[in-house]
Amino acid sequence: MKVIKYSELTEDFYKYQEFEGLESVSAIICDVKKRGDAAVKEYSQKFGDGELINLEVSQEEIEKAFSETPEEIINALKQAIANIKNFAETQFSAIKEIETDINGIKLGHKIIPLEKIGAYVPGGNYPLPSSVIMSAIPAKVAGVKEVIVCSPKIQPATIAACKLSGVDKIFRIGGVQAIAGMAYGTETIPKVDKITGPGNKYVTAAKKEVYGVCGIDFLAGPSEVMVIADETANSSFVAADLLAQCEHDPDARAYLITTSEKFAQEVLEKVDEFLKKLETKQIASQSIAKSIIIIVDNMEQALQIANKKAPEHLEICYINAEKDIDKYKNYGSLFIGNYSAEVLGDYCSGTNHILPTNGVARYTGGLSIFDFIKIQTYQKISKEAAQNNLCNIASTLANIEGLMAHKLSADLRNSPDN
Repeated sequence: MKVIKYSELTEDFYKYQEFEGLESVSAIICDVKKRGDAAVKEYSQKFGDGELINLEVSQEEIEKAFSETPEEIINALKQAIANIKNFAETQFSAIKEIETDINGIKLGHKIIPLEKIGAYVPGGNYPLPSSVIMSAIPAKVAGVKEVIVCSPKIQPATIAACKLSGVDKIFRIGGVQAIAGMAYGTETIPKVDKITGPGNKYVTAAKKEVYGVCGIDFLAGPSEVMVIADETANSSFVAADLLAQCEHDPDARAYLITTSEKFAQEVLEKVDEFLKKLETKQIASQSIAKSIIIIVDNMEQALQIANKKAPEHLEICYINAEKDIDKYKNYGSLFIGNYSAEVLGDYCSGTNHILPTNGVARYTGGLSIFDFIKIQTYQKISKEAAQNNLCNIASTLANIEGLMAHKLSADLRNSPDN
């Protein structure tokens, strides 16, 4: 990790990661749109997912995978699901349908769940059953009728997570071809209303490309973490948390912001120590080498950096950190104190691990119940309310804008003869 002082920080630090060599994304999407299943199978084989005879995981395969999954994994998934479901239900309870009726003007909004969503679950480097429950559970709590999952090289634990989460269809595909399949539909893969889930730079680029054909949650990936700490933090905890993000992807990034040069050195030593024994060091070592430690003079400088960078995961581990919570404005999810490990949010505390990256946290939070519903308004206006005032207002504004059919529509309703 590179160590710099706050005074050495430049605007380059805040620039979004730009990824090259993504020209193939559009071509793959167009091909899947045209040729459907055949294209999906060809790209799956080309990119290392093997020859796929059947894209969909059968019910027999689901039951077999579930039976092969160790009981301790099933129990862990069930407990994680319970926490995530509880938080999703609590969020859902905060949304209310409303209606107001004043002087003949009845206005309101209804809460309507999406019909069908597609959850992308990475599986290339590691199986990620946790990503299944992060998409599927809030969707099901919201009332989504059909949830499908696409995951490459899908493992029994991921299939078990699908079964426990109430997923309706499972497909053993990944990458750009999976995103295209869900966006446009194929002979086998249903066309969905919205795609959720994290992924590598190709998956993220594909989600960006199909946005508009269907909805997406946001651009999520590659992963990143920022830890703000002083000398009271646990250097082993911090080092492990930095590596936990870096092992996801060579493009992942970790940032440590600290007031203590001594603490920074301790973290560096722990990173080196852990890397020697880390099974995922081949990937983690690449991304940690490109990551940064920034020495600041005070926590106000750290706070400014965090709000400008808008990291996916933000850990604050310093004396009285809790008093600063309201000052932090831009982050995917916030972790407060030494024991609020980001990894607990990844798996089981109850919040969602599908979070905005690369500065997207400036304008949105993480995946939640709200991503699976539509707030749709309605109105019912009486004749008296229309003729008393509203038609006059509409007619005046339509005239200013030069939209004369709009004016006619209002004026007709305002006529004493109607």
